[in-house]
Amino acid sequence: MHVGIDLGGINIAIGLVDEEYNLLAKGSVPTVRERAFSDIMKDAAQLIQRLLTETGKTVNDIQSIGMGSPGTLDVKKKTIVKACSFPKVHHSNVGTEIEKYFPGIPVYVGNDANAAAYGEILAGTSKGLANAVMVTLGTGVGGGIIIDNKIYAGFNHAGAELGHMVLNFNGPKCNCGRSGCFECYASATALIKQTADMIQSYPDSIIHEMINHDPAKISGKTAFDAAKQGDRAGQKIVGKYIEYLGVGLLNIIHIFQPEAIIIGGGICKEGDYLLNPLNEYINQYIVTTDIPRTKLMTASLGNDAGIIGAAMLWKQQDK
Repeated sequence: MHVGIDLGGINIAIGLVDEEYNLLAKGSVPTVRERAFSDIMKDAAQLIQRLLTETGKTVNDIQSIGMGSPGTLDVKKKTIVKACSFPKVHHSNVGTEIEKYFPGIPVYVGNDANAAAYGEILAGTSKGLANAVMVTLGTGVGGGIIIDNKIYAGFNHAGAELGHMVLNFNGPKCNCGRSGCFECYASATALIKQTADMIQSYPDSIIHEMINHDPAKISGKTAFDAAKQGDRAGQKIVGKYIEYLGVGLLNIIHIFQPEAIIIGGGICKEGDYLLNPLNEYINQYIVTTDIPRTKLMTASLGNDAGIIGAAMLWKQQDK
């Protein structure tokens, strides 16, 4: 049995995972990210102990503990070098903190997006594939790359930042400091802004009533829900969003030619309403023809992907 920790900005999600990638138990606690890293890890350790008690397991049943974390990591030293969303987490050693509570158990660390991609390819929609790229559409755009069953993160474990591939260097300012990044156009945050901007030109759009005339109530689903009802503004927003997303996905396909691109995040719940027009766009502009094509898939594990992938980071040690 292995323990997977998915360290998020809002919650710490933890699960006990068996060798067949089944979640035996899972739970979460608030991260309270302004705290010292030692305090965050203390809560994580207490949650692990609680899950062990709930399942009738003991510490002796744990073969490894893996953690997926945002930020820049030194995987070999099991250290979070810097995580922008965690103000007091700098050069924080995960191994040292976990050792306090679970001495002698091997500890592994990886980027949270990579862990989620690994979880999906092990146990999700893309199970059985050896080469896949995961693109997560959330507050930003996360990326995870699997090549020949191995997580690819570059020589310094800082790679796969797909959201910061620039689509238009004269585009909107990104949080990373550059302009026109993929996530400025394809994240859920970007879609919300695109919706708010577009409806100003469509006073008769049903979106105004859907959000009770309060722009703060716009979500990543809003434009899709309106478009499905035939709303012109909603259809225009979704159409443009598909183009933005399609451009980025085509770039990824042309670089990696993966067996599949797995789309995660809340927007992936749109299913075929998202995938069908995306496939049409990609088929129209793809450079490579008359050979097997990359498949577009939606993620199936949700938040469990990060837990399962983190729990199985031990499998990457010899790759």
